Amino acid sequence: MKSFNIILKSINDVKDFVNMVNKYDFDVDLTSGRYVVDAKSIMGIFSLDLAKPIKVDVHSDDCEKFCDEIKNFIQ
Repeated sequence: MKSFNIILKSINDVKDFVNMVNKYDFDVDLTSGRYVVDAKSIMGIFSLDLAKPIKVDVHSDDCEKFCDEIKNFIQ
């Protein structure tokens, strides 16, 4: 498992991020405060406080390609 923080600044950032996550078959969770949502759920992401950094938990040991793809969102 790998963890890091991301920033999603706009609706388009959220849409692009969800599209990237959905390409992969492993689970990705987003945590903001005490809320944890599935990163593949656009509605779940919009329920988080997007003004703050969001913690990402990637449930895979082979996620380098994914991390490289989302590098623009990593804080």
